[in-house]
Amino acid sequence: MTITVYGIPNCQTVKKARDWLETHQVKFTFHDFKKQGLTEAMLLKWLQQVDFNQLINRSGMTYRNLSDQQKSQSQQQDGAIALMLQNPSMIKRPVLELPQTINLGFKEADYVTLFGKSA
Repeated sequence: MTITVYGIPNCQTVKKARDWLETHQVKFTFHDFKKQGLTEAMLLKWLQQVDFNQLINRSGMTYRNLSDQQKSQSQQQDGAIALMLQNPSMIKRPVLELPQTINLGFKEADYVTLFGKSA
């Protein structure tokens, strides 16, 4: 099974997810948004499974630092995609991409369910 964890290495939530996966011996590839980039094709693939509003971390500093005009732009999918491409830090992290689904954020109970591993 191919698993990719998308995020930013210094994000605490991403660190927790990566630590959990490593502790439970789940093999994965890490994709650093900042170094390896983000494409519109990636976002569109994820948006087939989740609403763009779920993908945006509206409580994070990146989003809060946007101008009112940009926040307004983020209320429509096309505008949100453009903003996420410009500011990958505004994406809820980590994005865990599995063959048939994606999971946003890190909740240990979700990972236990996804991987059949006990806490």
